[in-house]
Amino acid sequence: MEAMTQISPNKIKFEEKYGPFINGEMVEPANGYIDAINAATGKVLSKIGRGGQEDIERAVNAARAAFPGWSNTSVEQRYELLNKIADVLEANQERLKMIECLDTGRSLHEFDLDYKLAIFQFRFFASTILSYYEGASRPIDNGYLITKKEPLGVCGMIIPWNVPMIMAAGKLAPALAAGNTVVLKPAEDACLSIMEFSKLLADILPKGVVNIVPGYGTEAGQALIDHPNVDKLTFTGSVGVGKLVGKAAGEKIVPVTLELGGKSAHIVFPDVEIDNAVENATLGYTFFNGESCVLGSRLFVHEDIYDEFIEKLITRARQVKIGPPTDRSTRLASVISEKQGKRILGYFEIAKNEGAKILYGGNRVTVPGHEHGYFIEPTIIEAEPHMRIFQEEIFGPAVTVTKWKDVHEVIEMANGVEYGLAAGIMTNDLQKAMDTANKLEAGSVWINSYFNFQLGAPFGGYKKSGVGREQSKETLDSYSQSKTITVAYNLPEPGMFL
Repeated sequence: MEAMTQISPNKIKFEEKYGPFINGEMVEPANGYIDAINAATGKVLSKIGRGGQEDIERAVNAARAAFPGWSNTSVEQRYELLNKIADVLEANQERLKMIECLDTGRSLHEFDLDYKLAIFQFRFFASTILSYYEGASRPIDNGYLITKKEPLGVCGMIIPWNVPMIMAAGKLAPALAAGNTVVLKPAEDACLSIMEFSKLLADILPKGVVNIVPGYGTEAGQALIDHPNVDKLTFTGSVGVGKLVGKAAGEKIVPVTLELGGKSAHIVFPDVEIDNAVENATLGYTFFNGESCVLGSRLFVHEDIYDEFIEKLITRARQVKIGPPTDRSTRLASVISEKQGKRILGYFEIAKNEGAKILYGGNRVTVPGHEHGYFIEPTIIEAEPHMRIFQEEIFGPAVTVTKWKDVHEVIEMANGVEYGLAAGIMTNDLQKAMDTANKLEAGSVWINSYFNFQLGAPFGGYKKSGVGREQSKETLDSYSQSKTITVAYNLPEPGMFL
């Protein structure tokens, strides 16, 4: 994707503070503010509201009040408004990319993909509802059968910090398209782009249709999932929190969508062009700064090419440029926080203690002028299936490598984790690729091109990677409910039931 003219980070002007966006305007939070920190430099960029129960109450009430009007807008009106959101997001994308870069510490060039996907979500769901609401009505004896889709009501949404705009768009677009109103809780670690986005939404949507309450998960997030007047919950994040969200939804008997963790397998067959496969594998474990649930973090290499492949994989890792996030030539930048950095480095120690072998990397790197940030080398670890480094999500630029010989064995190892979000396969034999793909327990399988996201394709996971699918037409089903209306033209004749 060709990049537009880059905005200098020095020209980014933030509001002094961002309170919750409720009923079409930013308001003062009940619990004060949290510093929004530049992940790489430690500089305070601004302050975000520390939302709590009182703020969530106001937001849910605003969404509830806006629901009758929004749900009764025509499909054509919603189509126009979602396209307007896409237009303003597209027009403001370069500024928002830089804001996310400063806020998350990820490399600036990565946000070209983020915003391509985010903009598309609004255009896709704007168009999809034009056909989604055709229904399945038909004549019946003495009448007519009508089936229709109706919105659920107020949707409570919680998103993580790694790809803020993708996450926000992927949840907002289908919910709004279906006629729901929203209370969104973004992550306190990185939400400045979302708060800036709310200012753009204020000029497009009726008041109360979208409400955004930043804050800690234990405060604003918990208040949102516990609120009795929320009609749908959707969450992207860890399995542990996902269980809490799912339990809350079950207790309230409301639908839930969960997109949780991943530990994706990337299988290399011996017939590949090794240099090309190494490039694809390196992309698979370093893109998104390594902070992605779909990371190709478990690499399985056939024994016939294992030694050559690993040697070239290490050589390629040495070439990955680690540098300032705002430099478009940087390929690995700072992880989100000191806490996350120490967590990643801690996993490397666990790996060594369990007998895994770090073949390359495993260290924090200092980038001049960005000493605050946790810049971590691309890390290659030789590991076995029983090890924690193989089984657990690290959320950093690291990959385990494991040798395999038999295809049944590698499929068993690939499926031998609690996650099932994504997987990759590399081979020149497409029949072999398809046979393997059909046996992998994963919601997305990419053959010969990792992160090969296709617009409109369902996204979601097997097993503990979640419940439901996003980014596709079927997503609208999770934000709608079906109603059947059966019409009889005439009342029964007298005495019919005697």
